[in-house]
Amino acid sequence: MSVDVDRDGGLVRIVLNAPERRNALTPEEFELLGAELTRIARTPSDRAVLLTGAGTAFCAGAQLAEAVPDESTLALMGRINEAARALHRLPQPIVAAVNGPAYGAGMSIALGCDIVVAADSATFCQVFVKRGLVPDFGSSWLLPRIVGRQAAKRLVLTGEPVGAAEALALGIAAQVVPAAELQAAAESLARTLADGPPIAQRLAKRLLDASSTNGFDDQLEAEAAGAAIASASEDVAEAFAAFAAKRPPAFRGR
Repeated sequence: MSVDVDRDGGLVRIVLNAPERRNALTPEEFELLGAELTRIARTPSDRAVLLTGAGTAFCAGAQLAEAVPDESTLALMGRINEAARALHRLPQPIVAAVNGPAYGAGMSIALGCDIVVAADSATFCQVFVKRGLVPDFGSSWLLPRIVGRQAAKRLVLTGEPVGAAEALALGIAAQVVPAAELQAAAESLARTLADGPPIAQRLAKRLLDASSTNGFDDQLEAEAAGAAIASASEDVAEAFAAFAAKRPPAFRGR
């Protein structure tokens, strides 16, 4: 299997590790990715996630040649969709370090992450229509919310790739760095998130995700509810104590 996972002090690193096929995922590997994300979601000591690809590519999409020969398209997509749901529902912050081409479902995976840090050599492509297919892994829902309808339609209907600079301008990437600096930059960001206050981070992420469907009044009520939960946590007291003592806070997530 090509999904490698290791843990280090609250930071979970996931590496899509099949460089010989540019980290394209088989249906079984999509299931494995979804299972790992579900496991992380249920593990309080896992505080943040860093997702990247091995070699020179992030992910070339789906390796559909490995699908079960008699499996229907709906059944196959059902397996892939479970991984998309696991990523979308992940309460912890997740950073994508896009080290090269992110094509098809590979771009969709990056879109599903909270923050994308891209190498200046990275490319992003909704290649589906060029293969006679339609977007998957939730990208038809995610992309318009990130780049707007017009840009999303251009990217999807032409299937043309965009480079890192345009991805940054469109909001697909939050940061672009030289390729040689990518892993260090993404690791630093992910480590900062892992050291942060997990209760506040998860509540804030939930608020931001809900904002695309909530009305303004609903969002105000959700913010108030989140504030009530966060303010009752020990992490708030620790933040004030650390500020007064001029030391880094040690958040415990309680």
